[in-house]
Amino acid sequence: MKRGYDESTSTSFGPPHSRPRFNSFGDSHYGEDESSRNARKVADHYSARSNQTLEEREASPIIHLKKLNNWIKSVLIQLYARAGDAVLDLACGKGGDLIKWDKARIGYYVGIDIAEGSIKDCRTRYNGDADLQQRRKKFSFPARLICADCYDARLDQYLYDDAPFDICSCQFALHYSWSNEARARQALANISALLRPGGTFIGTMPDANVIIKRLREAEGLEFGNSVYWVSFDEDYRDKKFPSSRPFGIKYKFHLEDAVDCPEWIVPFHVFKALAEEYDLELVMTKNFHEFVNEYLGKPEFTELMRRLGALGDGRHDHSTLSKDEWDVAYLYLAYVLRKRGQPPTERRKRDANKGKTHIEEDDIEFIET
Repeated sequence: MKRGYDESTSTSFGPPHSRPRFNSFGDSHYGEDESSRNARKVADHYSARSNQTLEEREASPIIHLKKLNNWIKSVLIQLYARAGDAVLDLACGKGGDLIKWDKARIGYYVGIDIAEGSIKDCRTRYNGDADLQQRRKKFSFPARLICADCYDARLDQYLYDDAPFDICSCQFALHYSWSNEARARQALANISALLRPGGTFIGTMPDANVIIKRLREAEGLEFGNSVYWVSFDEDYRDKKFPSSRPFGIKYKFHLEDAVDCPEWIVPFHVFKALAEEYDLELVMTKNFHEFVNEYLGKPEFTELMRRLGALGDGRHDHSTLSKDEWDVAYLYLAYVLRKRGQPPTERRKRDANKGKTHIEEDDIEFIET
């Protein structure tokens, strides 16, 4: 059964007792709770990370892992994006996938991220700041950039003139919505409401099965290697995770030169079932190791891997992934879902004034929640 925005059958939706706030739509929101504070911590972490120069990037201790992640995202985009598509990029960060979307010849792009610093960096990258050395030509698609918590704000009315989107992407970020059920549902409600029937939702996130397996194999509540560590607090000292409480399972994740903030376990079978309530059906899920083994066998993707410079599995020399980087890749999975229904025969005409080909800082939009 599809759930609309007006339904809230779960007790998780009960409002906390605090003073309400209102956004421009008149929707009632509530004072900052623990989930909101955690979301702000994540936003502050990514806002504080500056855009790296090419030289700084190449010096990263996990440069080959970053290149592998870019390869996986590029493969997903090449497999599912079509020329002229309208793209909704949730948790778009600093716009690291803009070039990938450009190569897919999309027609329109909306990027949303909770971190104001990241959105401003995304604007800089879109406009083509020469200092970043990211690209040499103008992007072929108009764009719109929004600073908002897409796991809290209701986006269907705000983006009514832009929808429906042909494809939605959420890379390495959907697990941040899993701090409680309300946020997880809001994320999926936004995606479902804004995708056209037959539209595609692609993404990457931590593989809960692998993380829990590694935790249970560890002597204590922490595991890792030279480039990452994961730690759980004493609440999980028995290393048991009841199926009745699939939300709010927090751990600390540190990855050299990339991440150092709280994250949440997403039991994939629960994610799949919840997505189905919002008319999103699973098409594919693969751990990164399985994904690499399958798509690296296809010539067009082998060549892409060679160009990116990430080719290798940790068993060769230092010009490829180290063993520890390959071990980190095992912590993640890729997924694809599709919105139920038949695609429309004609694409909807959008408001041409919404997207811009050069974005000023004042053009960045903010949705308060």
